[in-house]
Amino acid sequence: MPGPEGHLFPKAASRPDSSVPRLANWAVIGIFLIMGFAAVAAGRDFLMPVTMAILLFFVFTPLRRFAERRGVPDALTAAGITLSILFAVAVLAYAASGPISRTMTNMPLISTQLEQKFENVRDSVADLRDAARRIDEVQSGDRGEDAALPAIRVETEGETTLASVARYAPLLLGQVVFTLILLFFMIASGDLLYLKIVQSFDRMRDKRAAYLALREIEDSLGNYLGAITIINAGLGLAVGLAMWAWGMPAPLLFGLGAFVLNFIPYLGAITGVIIAGLVALVVMPGLFWPAMVMLTYLGLTSLEGQLITPYFVSRRLQMNTVVVFLAVALWAWLWSVLGMVIAVPVLVVMRVLAEHVPGWEKFGNFLAGDTPPALTDEDEDEARDLVEAGAEAEDGETARAATAGLVDPPSPA
Repeated sequence: MPGPEGHLFPKAASRPDSSVPRLANWAVIGIFLIMGFAAVAAGRDFLMPVTMAILLFFVFTPLRRFAERRGVPDALTAAGITLSILFAVAVLAYAASGPISRTMTNMPLISTQLEQKFENVRDSVADLRDAARRIDEVQSGDRGEDAALPAIRVETEGETTLASVARYAPLLLGQVVFTLILLFFMIASGDLLYLKIVQSFDRMRDKRAAYLALREIEDSLGNYLGAITIINAGLGLAVGLAMWAWGMPAPLLFGLGAFVLNFIPYLGAITGVIIAGLVALVVMPGLFWPAMVMLTYLGLTSLEGQLITPYFVSRRLQMNTVVVFLAVALWAWLWSVLGMVIAVPVLVVMRVLAEHVPGWEKFGNFLAGDTPPALTDEDEDEARDLVEAGAEAEDGETARAATAGLVDPPSPA
């Protein structure tokens, strides 16, 4: 029964300090986030090319504006950009097609060699071999001698890798074509998209702030992706030369793989190290030389990640490493490999927006790296003093005592 004032829960409504409305708001926000993630995951086939086209639009808009100032029509610039991207993708695909085709043809032999290699490892470590045999016997039941075989096997039934590639190739090709067509129309339209966004605000101050935010997204994405692309190209060249020096097969493919995989923070480098190690296990004797190949790949990627990228990428564009890793994992869950590629560019856009949207300052500060910008509504020095004062505390009670003086300074005697 509704209460006398028409409220369904009169006791909760009569208390001005009740937490029920606040909890209800958080519940609505939680439901919205769950439904939003579900919608993003369900619409991946459409949203992935749209997102990629929008990011590329911001990257190439300065080039379009530069050509426009020199009398080049926007449509001609858009055609040149899209055809150049298509040509680059075609060259990469052609360069990788030969080694990939040979690898797929030799996959049974490679699998057999890997089985033999792991069998030798199991023979050299008696305890691990006995433990693995017991696990195999439990899993295999009464298969007799087959229980001693290694766990790595090649599936001879079901869909092959080549069939999977053939099945997903039309979808991937369609998304690439859709991305390029959308990018062409967005660039060919000139400043129309910017104009429509600015027109959606009422006050001139807000219009100017929106336009400056768009221009800053241009600069940030262009600087970040430009620097990362050049660095990744250098890494790919170094990895390719290193694999050639080690006598690895298809060093060009390793170089291209390092270039592409390094657009994925952390996970891309780990994947490259694992692939290099597996191939080295097949073509090199023993375990020492494959380990050296893996260490070489790991050393080059570590040098790039720890020294080169922080030096050439502006500190203003550097992100909280924990947030970057979680964002990569989240987008990988939502959109697979492409999601991992766009994770950091999306964070860059959110970081720029956080600096222009009122109330998002703390969110932008959370996304920032080691040197976050000072907050407008909070003294950054006070926050640092508080964290440093509690860093030496061993437990919560000690931290409470160590930081009490910062909140309520003792009064002078």
